[in-house]
This record gives sequence, structure tokens and C-alpha cells, in this order.
Amino acid sequence: METVYQQKSRIFDFVMNIVQQIQSPIKTEMELFEKKFHKSMTTKVALLNRITYYIVNRKGKQMRPMFVFLVAKMVGEGEVNERTYRGASVIELIHTATLVHDDVVDDSNKRRGFFSLNALWKNKIAVLVGDYLLAKGLLLSIDNGDFDLLRIISVAVREMSEGELLQIEKARRLDITEEIYYEIIRQKTATLIAACCGLGAASVQPDNAELIEKMRKFGEVIGMAFQIKDDLFDYTDGPIGKPTGIDIKEKKMTLPLIYALNTSDAKERKWLINSVKNHNEDKRRVKEVIAFVKEKGGLEYATTKMIAYQQEALQILNQFPESPYKDSLVTMVNYVIERKK
Repeated sequence: METVYQQKSRIFDFVMNIVQQIQSPIKTEMELFEKKFHKSMTTKVALLNRITYYIVNRKGKQMRPMFVFLVAKMVGEGEVNERTYRGASVIELIHTATLVHDDVVDDSNKRRGFFSLNALWKNKIAVLVGDYLLAKGLLLSIDNGDFDLLRIISVAVREMSEGELLQIEKARRLDITEEIYYEIIRQKTATLIAACCGLGAASVQPDNAELIEKMRKFGEVIGMAFQIKDDLFDYTDGPIGKPTGIDIKEKKMTLPLIYALNTSDAKERKWLINSVKNHNEDKRRVKEVIAFVKEKGGLEYATTKMIAYQQEALQILNQFPESPYKDSLVTMVNYVIERKK
């Protein structure tokens, strides 16, 4: 029988193999992007240099820049340009800024297994670094006259902020409907992936508004599927993915829970809402909520919705001719719902 360490090691190897497979057609572009990105992070402030060095050396899978390059090459006949590199850099800067700010908001001490900036340098410095990264990303577009790219990313930043605040408001009152849930995850998660794909298309086809919108929509539905998959991890037993019950503990109304509420009678609804609102720190009660949601078919319902978004994304890709870039995007789409972490 596998140990927890062996399971995590096997999953890590699987994930890295998938990432390498997806990256294969854009390997050269990603390597050059990393060099350009590292160089752009150098400043005259020693403290800031130490912090940005810490950030760039603890990067994740870099899925967002990968979306930019894969979409650009798929719609640009295999070609990219300096605007594509700038678009990828802007996305990475904005995404990193939001992660830094999120860790402060959530009072989180860890990020991808490493200490968060606020844990090492305290909240004040973390907020300022997040502001710096955000400004740097916006100025990168302004200084190069990429106002179309700036508009795409600015809309994403606005929507991410609105989505976060909407979720906080609903967590206080627990009156979230399925429709509002979709709006929250569209703004919080899907809008940034939509921006990646829109930026990729706009960088090589700036005058093709229909194509840019099509790729933006592609990114949006992938983001929706991604977040629903993330919500399902809250009900997954074992060491794979995030720990179970975290969303319930944080009073987040996710799709499996919303479905369970909608299919409950008055007595069950009262117990469920009371559990999330007043007993979310009680481990035994949280386990009972998880079991109840599973019994009501919440996981199956959420999985069905997730697959519907995945199929919508594949339908958009099917409109493009065969290419290695399209193949990688198809792999990315499938990976989103098959991932184990």
C-alpha cells in the first residue's frame, strides 16, 4: 500500500509530465519568456529585489502564460511577437499581485508549500509589493502602447475585485443562489484565464474582434470548469488535493453545497445553514455536512456542470485547424477536470 508521501510524489510526477507535454510546442517561447520576466523584475531597491527574487524562484506551473502563448500560436499560424511576450508578462505580474494580496486578505502563511510574503515580511510590505507588481504590469502595457491589451487585463482586475467582494458579502448572509455562484466564480477565477486567452489572440490578431472574443470565451469556460473542480476537492478524502472541508470552514457556498440546499426540505435546510454558519469550526459537524452533500448528489451534479463547461471549451477549439498548439490546448482542457491537485 502506498504511503501519503508516495501518493503525493506520484501525483507530482504525473502533473509535471502533463505540464511538459502541454509546454512542448511552446518550449522555446516559455524559456525566453522566463528570461525576459526575470530581467524585468530587477529594481534599484535592495529589499524589493530580495522579495521579487523570492517570488520568481517559487513560481507555479505557469499555466496562465502558457495559455497566452498557445492561443497566440494557434490563431497566429505558429508565430508570436513582442506583444505576446508583454501580454504574458502582464498576466504573470497581475496574477502574482492578486496572490500576494489574497494571502494578506486570507491571513495565509503558506503559498504552494512555501512561506507567503506576508508571513516573511509582514502585511504592510506584502501589500506594497502587490501594489508594485500591479503598477508594473499596467505600465508595461502603457509604455509600449498596448492599450488594447491593457483594456483586457484592466477589465479582469476589476471583475476579480468585484467577485471577491460579492463572495464576502454572500458568505456573511449565506443567501447565495446557483446563478450568483456562477457569477462569483466567473469573476474570481474565470475572468483571468479569459484574459490570458484574449491577450494571446489580441497580441497577434489585434484587429480581429470576433476572434479575440471567441478566445476570451474559451478561457472563461475553462476557468469555470477549473473552479468547480477545485470546489469538488473540498469533498475529496485523503491526502490528494487540498484538505477536505476548507470551503465549509470559510463559509464558502460552493456548487455541491448549493445543490444540496436546493434539494433539501425545510428541516434539512435549517440544519445545513446552521452547520455552515455556526458550527463550521466543528470537525465532526463539517464531516456530517460533507456526508450529507454527497448523499444528496451534490458531487454528481457539480461534476455534470463541470463537464458541460469542458465540452463547451472543446467545441470552440474544434473550430480551428489541427496544430500542435491546438493539441496542447485540448490536453489543457482535459487536464483541468482530470487533475488530482
